[in-house]
Amino acid sequence: MVYFPSCINRSMGVSKDHKDEKQVSEEMVQLLGKAGYEAVFPENLDNLCCGMAFSSKGYPRTGEKKSAELEAALMKASNYGEYPILCDMSPCLFTMRENMLPNLRLYEPVEFISDYLLSHLTIKPADETITVFPVCSMKKMGLDKKLAELARLCAKKVIIPDTNCCGFAGDRGFSYPELNKHGLSSLKSQLNEEIKEGYSNSRTCEIGLSLHSGVSYKSIVYLVDKVSSPKEIKIP
Repeated sequence: MVYFPSCINRSMGVSKDHKDEKQVSEEMVQLLGKAGYEAVFPENLDNLCCGMAFSSKGYPRTGEKKSAELEAALMKASNYGEYPILCDMSPCLFTMRENMLPNLRLYEPVEFISDYLLSHLTIKPADETITVFPVCSMKKMGLDKKLAELARLCAKKVIIPDTNCCGFAGDRGFSYPELNKHGLSSLKSQLNEEIKEGYSNSRTCEIGLSLHSGVSYKSIVYLVDKVSSPKEIKIP
């Protein structure tokens, strides 16, 4: 399989709440290894971007250029669509699906884990209550139910709050925090004190979710890696 770590995850690292943990791309490689997959990275990785960061700021030509560069690199790395391609951030993957050729098999983490990894892993659910938040791009791709299913497989109790958009809107939450505050105004009241961990699939959204919930959010990849082990191969 081909793994494209999003530039946002590569540049932001971990939050101060999880400073002792691996960065999400390292965690993803570790989880892939448990399931017997070897990650192939596209060439010139440090210069690759899906283009959303530019097109969303009013630079559509630059966005198209970066998207085309990434598509060419992924086409080569995947042997022209032979191997599935994973991107570790949902909004970036949504952008890639909108802009790239359909013969590239593009997946975000929940989808890739569910379709490719679970059959090779033994899952021991964590004896804890967690919460998950499907970001807008997941909902647009119809993956919010799949996120809930994966979370319930990995934890004894899962709380899914009744919310719409978190209001972070890419990176707008940094410049206009009132959008994020308003979008998540009802979140904290829906989460009880026993919840210590929250999971999602977008680094920037997770920052806003952590700020306004009292719960520390991170990628769902961390939860799956925590509760999984390689499945034993039984020799007849």
